Amino acid sequence: MFCTAADWAGGIVEVALTLDPSPDGREVMKGELKMTTQHIPPEWAFEFHGHECPFMPIGYRMGKLALAYLGTEHEADHGFFIFPELGEGHPQTCMMDGLQAATGATYGKVLMAKTFYGKLAATFYHPQKGAVRYSLLPDFVDAMGKFEFFAYRKRGVEPSQIPLEVRREVIQWTYDQPDEVIFKVEARPDFTYTPVKGSFNKTKCGICGEYVFDRYLRMKDGQPVCIPCSGYEKSVLIER
Repeated sequence: MFCTAADWAGGIVEVALTLDPSPDGREVMKGELKMTTQHIPPEWAFEFHGHECPFMPIGYRMGKLALAYLGTEHEADHGFFIFPELGEGHPQTCMMDGLQAATGATYGKVLMAKTFYGKLAATFYHPQKGAVRYSLLPDFVDAMGKFEFFAYRKRGVEPSQIPLEVRREVIQWTYDQPDEVIFKVEARPDFTYTPVKGSFNKTKCGICGEYVFDRYLRMKDGQPVCIPCSGYEKSVLIER
């Protein structure tokens, strides 16, 4: 049975499970259903993400756990930061949409910056509360990878085109796993981050006439211009 957020509301479900081989060679969880996670993404998070897959819910759960670990709440403004270690050109970056939905630390508020390490992990930072790193345990990743969902993905089938029961099988399995089976948690007491100071100052580009925020202005032939009109290479510096 696939559980939605509404199905799980009001209780925490845990599973005391062990990995046992199934007849098809896939490891399956067996054991007694107890109390485990209530961190199930709401329907709007799946709609925002665009499809049902296991990694958006994993990111959502990771984000909720990090908020609880640091003793803070969903970020309304600009005071909580996430540094996912995912990169590009590899699967499972869907985690980042779950992180945003869970925490309010969104790209639009400039509260999330990828490190491009190509790892299934993220560091969460609050200036007054400190920092913590969550990563996916290899045994969990290996066990999840044996589900039929990933056979489809390796053949190039997009998640929305995978049969619904196949998608929901692996999603439900992730919901059933205890936190300690999924995540490695590491305090990062020495982690610091200095965000770029915000400014409303802007200037019209001397060539195209469009506004440019001043920190991105370049000079060309004695006049301020935007990066595309300047011909300069764009560079992005992430300060940590």
